[in-house]
Amino acid sequence: MFREMRRKNQALSREEAAAVLDRALSGVLALSGDDGYPYAVPISYVYDGGKLYFHCAKSGHKLDALQRNPKASFCVVDQDQIVPAEYTTYFRSVIVFGQLRVMEEGPEKRAAVEKLAVKYAPEDTDAHREGVIDRGWGALCVLEMQVDHMTGKEALELTGKGQEG
Repeated sequence: MFREMRRKNQALSREEAAAVLDRALSGVLALSGDDGYPYAVPISYVYDGGKLYFHCAKSGHKLDALQRNPKASFCVVDQDQIVPAEYTTYFRSVIVFGQLRVMEEGPEKRAAVEKLAVKYAPEDTDAHREGVIDRGWGALCVLEMQVDHMTGKEALELTGKGQEG
């Protein structure tokens, strides 16, 4: 179903790809947009094993696209060091493919929002975090992306494997 990576010697292991998702702060969510155009939007997220969570408003382009087609991809660039002398970059990135769903009200949605809050405000107190979540709860939509396929890739210069022949 998913294409095999062409340059397998640059592939990240599942654990390395998960580490990239854990440490990155934002990525680009790509959906099937209006009139057949792709719709790709920068967005913050949290990764929790086999799932990604995003928050958004309760209406808008993302939700319209999701209703037409729940399949999506999400890309994170962990490193992109420009090397002018070589006309290249030393990069590390991860792409996730999966299906999105709008989370229903309840403890599962609350847990996802709390994971997002802890990621972006790790030093905040539990009491303050709960208050902020409570105040914004009515306008908050949370999307869950089940990871169906994940690939990571990095420049050979970062792998320690040297140049390709």
